[in-house]
Amino acid sequence: MGAEPKQGPGAGQKPGSEAGVRMGPGGGTAGPGGGKAGPGGGRKTARGRPRSELARQAILAAAAELLLSRGVTAVSMDEVAELAGVSKATIYRWWPSKETLALEALYEEWADPEREPPDTGNLHADLLALLLPWIVRVGDRPYGRIVGALLTEARTDPTFGAVYRERFVEPRRAKARTIFQRALARGEIPLGADAEAAIDLLYGALYHRLLHGHAPLTQEFAETVVGIVVAGLKGIQEHLSRTDRVRL
Repeated sequence: MGAEPKQGPGAGQKPGSEAGVRMGPGGGTAGPGGGKAGPGGGRKTARGRPRSELARQAILAAAAELLLSRGVTAVSMDEVAELAGVSKATIYRWWPSKETLALEALYEEWADPEREPPDTGNLHADLLALLLPWIVRVGDRPYGRIVGALLTEARTDPTFGAVYRERFVEPRRAKARTIFQRALARGEIPLGADAEAAIDLLYGALYHRLLHGHAPLTQEFAETVVGIVVAGLKGIQEHLSRTDRVRL
């Protein structure tokens, strides 16, 4: 996808500094009053987050706004820097390319405050509790255009592809995997059931609609997909039970 070349610090600036910020002892930034620099070079304000974290959040918010409104290919790092109120060198300090910035922005947008997957004691209910909030979130804004661009980059750049799968794909699969493992422990699905294939069926159907846009990605569709997958797994269980009875 034509990622922008990695940029060095802006002209006339010292590496790791921004306009209007002077370098303190040891290379850390210091404000006009000579405030103490915090971790990462950001001066600690009297309250709130370190300066560097505030800049990072501003960059991610600006990137998300621009990427969602115009798409990855139409947005430049200069525009993100201008909207965020930082130098382009600051952006490249954290993200080496536009695609890595887009990935981080999307990760933040889709951040799930619940670290553990749902545990209602029922496979069908657990999967719905996992997927429906995500359906609501992705249906609120045009995320498909960002995911499509990132997927293209992941397939053409092996290094970015590894980061994409680690940061974006695997965390969601891990939660679904835990749900299936719990269902197996409860005896809801049979031993030997292919959880990885079931996860592919779930997310494959949802991303198919998100990326292609041929039909709306709705909660009703998600409920249908979950019902089909769960019924299929339980059908395997019933088939094995009938086979065991015949053998007896």
